[in-house]
Amino acid sequence: MPRPPRPRLPRAFPPTDVTIRVVVAAASVLAFAAAAAGASAQSYPGPTAAPRTTDARALGAQAREREIHERFMRGVTAEEHGDWNAAAAEFRRIVALDPPEPRGSTARYDLALAEIHLGHDAAAAALLEDALHRDPRFAAAAANLVALHLRRGDTKAAQAAGDRFVAFAPDSALALYGRGLAALKAGDLDTARADFRKLVGTDPTYAVAHYDLALIELRAGRDDSARAELERALALSPSYARARFALGTVLLRDGRRADARLAFDRCARDAADPALRALAIDLRDRLAQQ
Repeated sequence: MPRPPRPRLPRAFPPTDVTIRVVVAAASVLAFAAAAAGASAQSYPGPTAAPRTTDARALGAQAREREIHERFMRGVTAEEHGDWNAAAAEFRRIVALDPPEPRGSTARYDLALAEIHLGHDAAAAALLEDALHRDPRFAAAAANLVALHLRRGDTKAAQAAGDRFVAFAPDSALALYGRGLAALKAGDLDTARADFRKLVGTDPTYAVAHYDLALIELRAGRDDSARAELERALALSPSYARARFALGTVLLRDGRRADARLAFDRCARDAADPALRALAIDLRDRLAQQ
């Protein structure tokens, strides 16, 4: 499969170590991409020591710290078991306790992930914005915010979130991919091309970036350039069904019917998406009959 950079979102997004603030890689709902890039790592605190004071104020502060720590542990365990209602309850309580940074933004980030899995996208977007307000360089929150706006179909908000992400992480693969994808969805082909070109220039192994560059070239009417990008994507990820299907359409448009039929046949064998598989089979069989 291709290796696009991806944030943590539900459905086909892979599990990650939720005990450390990291940017995650993966996709599906947006095909927004897999592979992880690091955000500023912050491990959760170790066990708190037993109280050694009789001061009521100090005891209250220690009790609050223990509660925050224990709720983080329970919330993480709930995430790992896919119990998003339980996770949301734990992180919601931590947010109410309002711990200092970096735990404050981390709690809001984890609560946002739970809200996404529960289908509360608007609440999740607000929590990610709050996390970024508290920690303006929180890359995991920035990446997920771009992806979330794209999933909601709000390309203007996705572009704004992408611009902010690139502003503080100009060389980040996730930042470049996120803003590039937002620009592509919005029809800003120049920005999309520039971001994807910079991404593959830094790391040419991102098959999905080559695929998206091909889509840009196709929209611009540059079939030869599009075919070259699709071939690069498939050299990196031979089972990349969407790239194989796109290559078939380019070959068909170029009059190379036999090659196009082979591309659709391979796509039909590799595609996990039933709709894509059915379409590839239909085109393959039509070409066989002609």
